[in-house]
Amino acid sequence: MLSVTCKASIKAVIYLGSKSHLDEKASIKEVAEFINENEHTVGKLLQKLVKEELINSAKGPNGGFYINEKQKKQAVINIIHAIDGKDVFKQCGLGLSKCSESHPCPFHDDFKPIRVLFKKMCTEKKVCDLFENVNNGLSYLIG
Repeated sequence: MLSVTCKASIKAVIYLGSKSHLDEKASIKEVAEFINENEHTVGKLLQKLVKEELINSAKGPNGGFYINEKQKKQAVINIIHAIDGKDVFKQCGLGLSKCSESHPCPFHDDFKPIRVLFKKMCTEKKVCDLFENVNNGLSYLIG
């Protein structure tokens, strides 16, 4: 359902959140290495997240990317909307462009409630909910 770039964006924001209690900023290279993604791709997605005001950046010798208190409390769905758009939760489970109630794909009836539950989870989960579990060792970003 989510694009590879969107998943990488969520991991990047979680990583930045996990460092926020240290008041540290992270470089593109550091984020890319930690979430195991291409530096060029991470650079582009971080800039998009800055433009959408979901994360911040600072220039200079002590510069880098970081999130503030308000951004820690944002819903994960904000990241999804910024990267994949608002229609991501309307997409067909098989990726068909003409799937609908009147023209369903073979997965349609089974996939629809999963999509609804996933959207609900992304709306309710805050960035801080996710990085706190990483900081506490209850979940991991490294696979």
